[in-house]
Amino acid sequence: MASIRGWRGLAMAAALGLSMAAPVQAAAPSPAIADVGTFFVGGHYAEGGKVMTGQAHVLYLTPAKRRHKTALVFIPGAGQTITNFLSTPDGRPGWAKQFVDQGWAVYLMDQPGRGASGYDEKAYGPANRQPPDFVAKRFTAPQDFPPQDGQPQGWPQARLHDQWPGTTGRPGDPIFDQFYASQVSSTGGGVSAKLVADAGAALLDRIGPAVIVTHSQSGAFGWAIGEARPDLVKAIVAVEPSGPPFFGAPPPWGDSDPDKLSRPWGLTTTPLTYDPPLADPADLARVQEAAPEHPDLVRCWRQAEPARRLANLSRFPVMILMSEASYHAGYDHCTARYLTQAGVKTDLVRMADHGLHGDGHMLMLEKHSAEAAKLIETWLDGRKLD
Repeated sequence: MASIRGWRGLAMAAALGLSMAAPVQAAAPSPAIADVGTFFVGGHYAEGGKVMTGQAHVLYLTPAKRRHKTALVFIPGAGQTITNFLSTPDGRPGWAKQFVDQGWAVYLMDQPGRGASGYDEKAYGPANRQPPDFVAKRFTAPQDFPPQDGQPQGWPQARLHDQWPGTTGRPGDPIFDQFYASQVSSTGGGVSAKLVADAGAALLDRIGPAVIVTHSQSGAFGWAIGEARPDLVKAIVAVEPSGPPFFGAPPPWGDSDPDKLSRPWGLTTTPLTYDPPLADPADLARVQEAAPEHPDLVRCWRQAEPARRLANLSRFPVMILMSEASYHAGYDHCTARYLTQAGVKTDLVRMADHGLHGDGHMLMLEKHSAEAAKLIETWLDGRKLD
């Protein structure tokens, strides 16, 4: 098996998050990784050729023994970069290494205007970076925050959260500090939607068929990539994708105005192809269930029957993976139901149903991260994509 020395060894160490600053010693690079490299996709010159915008940075990890013709493409969510998939804040190997060890070629794409892709305020508009307390409340220590809208701790499922790998999940916890150091400024979702879809399509044009793995905000962008390249997307694994359909999550699961139409195309702000054809999303008839199936869940929106079929997204299977204690626990089932109603072969996989309890929204970083990746591996193996 080929060895990796010199610059390749340094690149691998950086790619796998092997930093002396990590609170816990990280594992040695895997001999399963044969090559590490980077390139950019998308982008165009602007301002009379003075700058480039829309480009996306891609890091790839190639296995020494490739078992799958289909590649995996990972796209992080809001405020996040590809570091989420390279290692955990406490130094454990990330999902990228786990999948390369299983013989997958892995491509990790920073959203345009994010991380190593570069940021241009003139092109992307004002950026937003969330403060530490917001990150702790939403991701690392939701169980500790005060009551909200009559709920004991924020959203009802927050009280179940206990899988953050650090001590408190708050500033001063070395693992939290390591995670918060990775948070970056983000552009608005409306700006990012087309940029990510275009860059993702360009990436697939370059590498060929792939499974798109999204998380949170990038979930909507994954649907847009599937819409643009249905012949190259072999499957989508949506880890707690942005949702629920049509309207943003109401309190206490979110802070959206329940009357504001956030996703006019059902799952996205950008056009999706429906059958029968839909020229204007205003013609997409919708209804809301009379009551939630459980008090701890939102009332789902769906299409009015007869439902239109999602013509492009129905060409490949979809997995939605959700944890037990995340704010998404109240509404990810709505996204799965919407896809199923529209003819998309969708599997909703709840970690709790597999004995994995207490994880939050950043489930690729928490204590059950390896087990969560194994659920994805098992699902992909069952799809026989190659």
